[in-house]
Amino acid sequence: MKKYKFKIKGLDCVNCANELEGELQKIDIIDKVSISFMMERLVFECLIENKEEAIDRIKKVIKKEEPDVVIEEV
Repeated sequence: MKKYKFKIKGLDCVNCANELEGELQKIDIIDKVSISFMMERLVFECLIENKEEAIDRIKKVIKKEEPDVVIEEV
């Protein structure tokens, strides 16, 4: 497993971050995921070979749940 860090921008509140984190935890190829509203950070772990698919699936969930939110790898 490898850890990936992203800047997450556009979340309105802590509750939105918590709800989005819960939805992202349902993605089967992601081992751990956490969102820090205050730090504007999204961190997840997955196998290196699943990174691109994981990012695509994360973006789809974000687009569905929080359309104005943007993520950028750091």
